[in-house]
Amino acid sequence: MLKYFTESFWVTFIGIIAAYFWGEHVQAGSGVFAVFIASVLAILEISLSFDNAVVNAMKLENMSEKWRHRFLTWGIAIAVFGMRFLFPILVVAVFAKLDMLTVAKLAVSDSMKYAMYLKDAHAPIVTFGGLFLIMLFLNYFFNHEKSVHWIKFIEEPVSYLDHIRGIEIIISLFILSFLQTVIPEEQKVSVIMSGIAGIITFLMIDGLSHFLEKHEELRMAKCGADAVKCTGLISFIYLELIDASFSLDGVLGAFALSRDVVIIAIGLGIGAMFVRSLTMLIVETKTLAKFKYLEHGAHWAIGFLAMIMLYSTVHSVPEVVTGLVGLLFIVTALISSVKERE
Repeated sequence: MLKYFTESFWVTFIGIIAAYFWGEHVQAGSGVFAVFIASVLAILEISLSFDNAVVNAMKLENMSEKWRHRFLTWGIAIAVFGMRFLFPILVVAVFAKLDMLTVAKLAVSDSMKYAMYLKDAHAPIVTFGGLFLIMLFLNYFFNHEKSVHWIKFIEEPVSYLDHIRGIEIIISLFILSFLQTVIPEEQKVSVIMSGIAGIITFLMIDGLSHFLEKHEELRMAKCGADAVKCTGLISFIYLELIDASFSLDGVLGAFALSRDVVIIAIGLGIGAMFVRSLTMLIVETKTLAKFKYLEHGAHWAIGFLAMIMLYSTVHSVPEVVTGLVGLLFIVTALISSVKERE
């Protein structure tokens, strides 16, 4: 099993060294403390992302070796530089009405001011991610063709709700409508727009994926030996968007431990790499086939994570709560799967 984590251990080694020297660069004698914070952030990211690994594995099982490798290489670059560094800077630039270069300088030179701007953008950020994940959660369980149900008295009845066209959108918009009644007046417009953007983003990616899957035979005829490549890019984008939504709470919560965006990127990057290694382990050992309720547990965790993210627009939620909820569903689903096999 260790072979799946070889690259993660190398990233950890390099990241720890980088954190030490960056800490010494910022303030002499603080290198060891910077390493400690980066390590805690890595553990936080891993604990929050067990359900993310399972959902990623579901998509990766149908992707070629080439796209799996790209998920580990291109994907980790996007995860670390894009979501853990560039995305928060972009969000701050939009809401603070500053150019990205100015915000990037703030992130490195004036971390307190940068964190203040990011905190002001918290509500629209988590609303986008929360509504995206709500759509993912509902889309999984509202499916009358599903024959396997974990929490049967809930999952089996709701699976037939997909007969009501657009029911996921209706529920998501209802949640967004309720949310705008409890958030401060000055944030209502940005929160509503972010929530709608999250719903539309999911519909665009899911719709395109569904279109390509629906026309499998046509693609095989046109693409021949390269048929897998036709859907590899779409699945890759889908995975990156899911990863982005999962990482939002981790990125925002990281500022409770550190104001240094470089240390945050290093710590969360190490955690993201281990999550990807765990994903590959799940895929190549056929873990999902062995534990039939693991997917269900992951999606229940997604649903609760989404609701926690939306709740955090008005009240702060400790990161340990978010991590434990997701872990609880995964572990419970694993235990149920083992008992079912026995």
